[in-house]
Amino acid sequence: MGRHASSSALPGSIETGASWVAAVAALAVMSVAFGAPYVTVVALKPMAADMGGERSVPAMAYSLAWLGTAFGGMVMGRIADRIGVRWTAVFGGLMIGIGLVLTSRGGAWTLYLSYGLLIGVFGLGGINAPVYVYVSRWFDRRRGTALALISSGSYVAGALWPPLFAPLIEDWGWRTTMLAFAAVEVVLVVPVAAVFLKPPPTANDAAAAATGPKPGMTALGLSPAWAQTLLSAASFLCCVPMAMPQGHLVAFCSDLGITPTIGATMLSVLLGTAFFSRQFWGYVSDRIGGINTVLASSACQAAAIAALLVTQDEVGLFTVAAAFGFGFSGLIPAYVLAIRELFPVREAPWRVPTLMLCSGSGMAFGGWLAGALYDHFGFYEAAFAAGLLANIANLVIVGFLATRGRRRSSPRAMVYP
Repeated sequence: MGRHASSSALPGSIETGASWVAAVAALAVMSVAFGAPYVTVVALKPMAADMGGERSVPAMAYSLAWLGTAFGGMVMGRIADRIGVRWTAVFGGLMIGIGLVLTSRGGAWTLYLSYGLLIGVFGLGGINAPVYVYVSRWFDRRRGTALALISSGSYVAGALWPPLFAPLIEDWGWRTTMLAFAAVEVVLVVPVAAVFLKPPPTANDAAAAATGPKPGMTALGLSPAWAQTLLSAASFLCCVPMAMPQGHLVAFCSDLGITPTIGATMLSVLLGTAFFSRQFWGYVSDRIGGINTVLASSACQAAAIAALLVTQDEVGLFTVAAAFGFGFSGLIPAYVLAIRELFPVREAPWRVPTLMLCSGSGMAFGGWLAGALYDHFGFYEAAFAAGLLANIANLVIVGFLATRGRRRSSPRAMVYP
């Protein structure tokens, strides 16, 4: 029996088969939960037509979902640390279902309230950030790979659901489609979370506390507060352009004469590519570290968003969509990995949600900004240019942090109170 137990994990590691069961269950929960924001992406034009004609209205709902997810992660992360992620995820699945039902029956303000509060704060907020921290506690050797896997849930959702939503919205309308997906959310998310999201091993936290960064020690030669601030600012800036194609690609294609079904397929290609390439970035991050992975991934995203400014044919846009999916897919799990590498494990329940508050705010701002700039100028190129500028600013900050990481000879020589 002792030999069998030791063979289920790497020597000196807490990783076992149960670790991967938890990771796959987390992936399944996120793959369904994150389908809710994509209803507004695929239905952006018909929803805008029903609510006054401005695309910024459904775009705002998409943004509020991300903003609510970011703020909710701060609160729900603390709650999950006390009662377990299983229960915040179950609660989140129920809230997403209720939010979709209410949205299907109301107007613009119901849309905002449901997507911002129920789907965002209580729904995805109870799932997203808490699950990142939860899965990171199941792994010590292949943490980057595991984080890349579970963080792909939003991309699985983006690849899986939009091609299904498009014909349903065309045949049934967006309101009935939301009702149907509300049932899917509750039926799938709640039982999977309740059964499979079991408590992580506590031995890992104790070992990490003994051997990892200590409270108050410097990170990359900076005070903990400055390091966290720069990482959070960088995550906001990289997520502004990240949100733009995800939230507006279907409408952008429609403006060019490409059918919504093809546009939804293109979005599926973007997010499907992101899912597979994220596994590549996870492998890379386990070898070069979180900060260097952020730098490389952000550079690829910048090249892809620049290509959107000069590409308008169908074949070219499919190529750019795949390139964009490859580029941005490495960013968020690499940021989480950097937090775990640079700060004590006991600080993860608030540091990870804080960073994800900023990244989610960037997603919210980017999605709204693209809609607002379209409403002002009548075309998307101005939005893509603004996204490129934000991406360049991100590269400046991350490049600074990566340079400090390479140059420092005494990484934690100082202690801050």
